Amino acid sequence: MAIAQRRWYQWLDERYGLSRVSDFMRHKTVPMHRGSVWYYFGGITLFFFIVQVLSGILLLLYYRVGAESSYESVRFITTKVPFGWLIRSIHSWGANLMILTALIHMFSVFFERAYAKPRELTWITGMILLGLAMFFGFSGYLLPWNQLAFFATKVGTDIVGVIPGIGGFMLRLLRGSEDVTGATLARFFGLHAALLPAIFVLFLFIHLMFVQVQGMSEPQGRSKKAKPMPFFPNFVLRDLLLWLVVLNLLALLAVFFPWELGVKADPFAPAPAGIRPEWYFLALFQVLKFLPAKVAAVDGELLGVLGIGLGFALWALFPLWDRAAAAGRRQAWVTIVGIIAVTAFAALTALGWVLA
Repeated sequence: MAIAQRRWYQWLDERYGLSRVSDFMRHKTVPMHRGSVWYYFGGITLFFFIVQVLSGILLLLYYRVGAESSYESVRFITTKVPFGWLIRSIHSWGANLMILTALIHMFSVFFERAYAKPRELTWITGMILLGLAMFFGFSGYLLPWNQLAFFATKVGTDIVGVIPGIGGFMLRLLRGSEDVTGATLARFFGLHAALLPAIFVLFLFIHLMFVQVQGMSEPQGRSKKAKPMPFFPNFVLRDLLLWLVVLNLLALLAVFFPWELGVKADPFAPAPAGIRPEWYFLALFQVLKFLPAKVAAVDGELLGVLGIGLGFALWALFPLWDRAAAAGRRQAWVTIVGIIAVTAFAALTALGWVLA
């Protein structure tokens, strides 16, 4: 048996260079220090994406897109399909947990200055993945075609419409018409099930390639460091063990807090009270609510959208502003900016949840 295995390995190695891959795995290590625990959140985010893909494929077996069929197909999944309610809850909870762990991963990278040279593109591709993940959530929110999702999508796409120059075009491109209709549902389904996964997988491959080639960054300004841990099998096994833990957490949430379907969307019904977007958009939503209708003759909503877009762009390009990090110096103002960003995001999210 062993001889046959060696022959198969040699046959594959001659054609695909498996020995180079195994040699890379044997020599790859993970830096060990007090903040090593933050390394695992990137892997947890990847795990939740895998869960989203698998559960999404199962839901696609029964989901039918259309203003007259989407709600009924989701209700059929949750009431008639064996364990359909569980798969839908796993998909919905997994989406939220994926964005939560992605945000934790982003802020941990920021505070550890892991975006510094030569990892600028790793940070930027990570920010693109975060934006795509949030767009995933926005596009998937409408697919059950319930009342809350209908009006939340209407409000969200209205915000896109205020962008000067291209706002009207973007609004019609997203909705398929001037209003949220079955055409909007079909376009969001195409985005959620086809276009966004393809783009996400492309950037995910690039991001993981950058991480593997450059290795995991070591925090600056820390002299006490333990012996590096072999990536395989030590770190991989710990990562898999943590995946098992979060899988149990996801299962508990899905079982004890199943995702509700709500009432079918009715474009002629009044907007329900307390309408709000998903929690990861609440901070942005609350900022727009705080702004007055006019700010020095400029539309307040337009000013807010432009300000949020500029802020996100500056954050995504932060490696260009923190030049000292490339030289191994930690500047206090960077830490202050990070603390302000985390505090503002958490406070505005909580405020948006309470006031909605």
